[in-house]
Amino acid sequence: MIMGRILCQSQKKVPHNRIGDVKMAQGDLAGALANYQTSLAIADRLAKSDPGIGNVGWQRDLSISYERIGDVKTAQGDLAAALTSYQAALAIRERLAKAAPGNAGWQRDLSVSYDKIGNVKTDQRDLAGALKAYQDGLAIAERLAKSDPGNAGWQRDLAASHERIGNVQQAQGDLAGALASYEASHAICERLAKADPGNADWQRDLSVSYERIGDVKTAQGDLAGALKAYEDSLAIRDRLAKSDPGNAVWQRDLAIGYSKVASIQMKQGRRDDALKALRQGRQIIEQLMRRSPDNPTLRRALTWFEKSNWLSVTVSAPSPAARLVPMARLYNVSAPTVSRIVAAHRTGLA
Repeated sequence: MIMGRILCQSQKKVPHNRIGDVKMAQGDLAGALANYQTSLAIADRLAKSDPGIGNVGWQRDLSISYERIGDVKTAQGDLAAALTSYQAALAIRERLAKAAPGNAGWQRDLSVSYDKIGNVKTDQRDLAGALKAYQDGLAIAERLAKSDPGNAGWQRDLAASHERIGNVQQAQGDLAGALASYEASHAICERLAKADPGNADWQRDLSVSYERIGDVKTAQGDLAGALKAYEDSLAIRDRLAKSDPGNAVWQRDLAIGYSKVASIQMKQGRRDDALKALRQGRQIIEQLMRRSPDNPTLRRALTWFEKSNWLSVTVSAPSPAARLVPMARLYNVSAPTVSRIVAAHRTGLA
């Protein structure tokens, strides 16, 4: 009878998780949280009914419930509560991983917990804490990748770990460290992309790794190196976008690629080349906005392209004033408006 009640409780937990997942995908965070909390209460009762490490299934389920609640809390902006949930999941997963070091699934669960904690600490601007969490996750990812070099999923996890660490290092101003981390990630992405050229995910990962390297080289003042990295990224994104013109993510990636290339060309004084890249990127964003006119991310991107067009044509031109009228006609605004925007750019206000 006792086992029957336990089985019944376990079965009740599953639909709450599934409903929570659906509500999360729909953006109903309150509804998702309510279902995950119900699932957590059931998982907690089951785990307490047999707290020993022997009943690992219920312990793992409990960790997943904590993680899902952390995900909702993160989406709601409640970072302190998210961190508490992720740390509760971590504590369980540490026990499971220590009890069975050879269980790759539990080891990966543990690395995911470290990454989740690192993400929250990054959002909290606790960069030292984020770096420590990411490094703990990296250590696990390295062991898993070495244990099975042919496992593409684990190789990709390792690349992502290097990238996360690079992001923190860059935020800390450690550009040399960030570049080393990004290059380690890039080497893995390149191997995966070459091994399976038809895998669009691997190709996109490779394009992102080129972009990250370009960002660091830009910060280091290596404009030639940055441009080469951005152009390599752009070439991949152009192929992906042409292979599926209806894929909004790939189209936006391509627009970002053009913006990165243009930003370097402007710094190099190659105004005409920069203008060409800006026009190409702007056209893509305008096309995407026709499908999603209220998308705030696209609106911000369009604003960036418009300001960059103004800046490249007027501020960097030999005689900016001479170009105010044609620019005003191009963007259907008054010449004084263009003049004000140029002045704002010059003083860093726009």
